[in-house]
Parts: sequence; structure tokens; C-alpha cells
Amino acid sequence: MTHWLPAVLATLAALPAAAADPMQAFPPAEAGMARYVITVPALPDEDDRQVELVVGKTVAVDGRNRHFFSGSLERETIQGWGYDRYVLRALGPMGGTLMAVDPGAPKVERFVPLAGEPRLLRYNSRLPIVVYVPDGVEVRYRLWKAEPQATVAGRG
Repeated sequence: MTHWLPAVLATLAALPAAAADPMQAFPPAEAGMARYVITVPALPDEDDRQVELVVGKTVAVDGRNRHFFSGSLERETIQGWGYDRYVLRALGPMGGTLMAVDPGAPKVERFVPLAGEPRLLRYNSRLPIVVYVPDGVEVRYRLWKAEPQATVAGRG
């Protein structure tokens, strides 16, 4: 055994078990905000998977138009830890398509997401995905899996 190894082992043994908890890096939500935590199970093919974040709110809308909220889900790296967190500081106004609707038609409750491209994240069972949003906003997610074989593109 080398002369420095016992010292390193003693130092590691002295660390509190909580230091291994990655949630220590993520502060609690501020007033008016909520913190959502997503953990995914360990899989043998994690490189072939992705997690899609879907942030929005359930509201009463007409059943004909497509609706969306404006807002920006930002990725921030937590200093000193190197972990990412995702923050929606404010949910903007709702927009939608403008198809004519019968004024007497009843409203329906629907989940209305943020506008824009899907937010696809790397699948990593070793770290949680932590999202901060204003109170009343929901965080949902979907798991994606790539096909085992890639298709060769034709040359044009």
C-alpha cells in the first residue's frame, strides 16, 4: 500500500453520508416558486434514451384551437457542483390558433404547454432533473427511446 492511500481512505470515510446526496446541491424553491424533482431508473441503454420536459398549466380552453404559453425554460449550472437545473422564472401569456369557435361551446380543461421546441435532456439515472417553476405551473416529462439501428440517408 502506498503511503498516501491510508490518508485518502480515512478522509473519504470521514465524509458524511449525506455528501453523496446530489439533492444537497439544489436549494429549496424561493417564495412563489415550486421545485420539481424527476428521477429515472437505471437502464443498461441510457445512451439511447432521452427525457423530454413538458412545462405548462392546466386551464379551461375551447376544444378546437391549439394553445400554448410563452416563457423561457432556462438551464443554469449550479456553481461549485457542476449540476444543471432548469428554471422558468415567469409563465407568460397564453396564445393559440384563431379558429372560429361557437361562443356557446363549453370550455374544456386541458394541459397547455410552453411554446417552442421540445426540451430533450440526456437520460441519466445517477442525477435528478430539478426544475423550478412559479406556483401553479406543472412539470411533466416523457421518456424517449431511440431505435437500435440508425437508418442510412440517401445522397441527393
